[in-house]
Amino acid sequence: MKYIDHHVHTSYSPDAEGEVIDYIKRARMSKQNFIVFTDHADFGTRDKDFMVHIDYDRYFKVMKELEEVYAITIKIGVEIGYEKNYKGEIREFLNKYPFDFVIASIHYGDDKDFYLGDFFQGKSQDQAYKRYFEILLEMVENFSDYDVVGHLDYITRYGPYENKYYDYENYREIVDKILKAIIEKGKGIEVNTSGLREATKSPYPKKEVLESYRNMGGRIITLGSDAHGVEDYSAGIEEGISLLESLGFSELSQFKQRKESRLPLSTNKNSLG
Repeated sequence: MKYIDHHVHTSYSPDAEGEVIDYIKRARMSKQNFIVFTDHADFGTRDKDFMVHIDYDRYFKVMKELEEVYAITIKIGVEIGYEKNYKGEIREFLNKYPFDFVIASIHYGDDKDFYLGDFFQGKSQDQAYKRYFEILLEMVENFSDYDVVGHLDYITRYGPYENKYYDYENYREIVDKILKAIIEKGKGIEVNTSGLREATKSPYPKKEVLESYRNMGGRIITLGSDAHGVEDYSAGIEEGISLLESLGFSELSQFKQRKESRLPLSTNKNSLG
């Protein structure tokens, strides 16, 4: 079995343009036996485009119909945009729908948005990055209704700095606390390959974080392109597999009905579509 991209946004997400049918056709061409979609559900956002959630009653109905038409299993995941004051609403939302897979991500903090840039105002680069990791630590210590943490060092994507690089050693203490909490709660992390398409040319999280995660005993790990258009579907997955193998990982995680199973990395070498 080839590993299936576990972070994909369709045109149902306000910041994406990939049509569901086009993704399905791409998956069928590469002989996939299923496809995973993880559209956005952000809570506490100040971005008006994300304030109105997808009609998931309709969403599940449409996906079921497409399964039958195209004879392919559609796993329905979701990327939760977490904010601590909305934990109750998030739990209620996740309990309402039979998702296969849940990514928990931090997209904003202190009532300010990373993408819009207001989070960075009045902060040095070090202050912004430290505050982001503090917010992420709060999430993993106080919220458990997810399967993997999305793009763990995502803050580097939107920082308005000429050099977005960060030295892991400068943040090791808090990042290792984050990893420890994830592992102790039986959760996982994703390798988000979108960074390979950006200026840093590095996945989220970076190699050193992945190495620490493994050394600390972390084994639940998914790979996702974070595609917002069909052209990026499965982009970087093969590179991600090679990186994980070089770090000593031997398996990848996949999910169905929130249950994890694992796929040997060795079965995926040079077999991706």
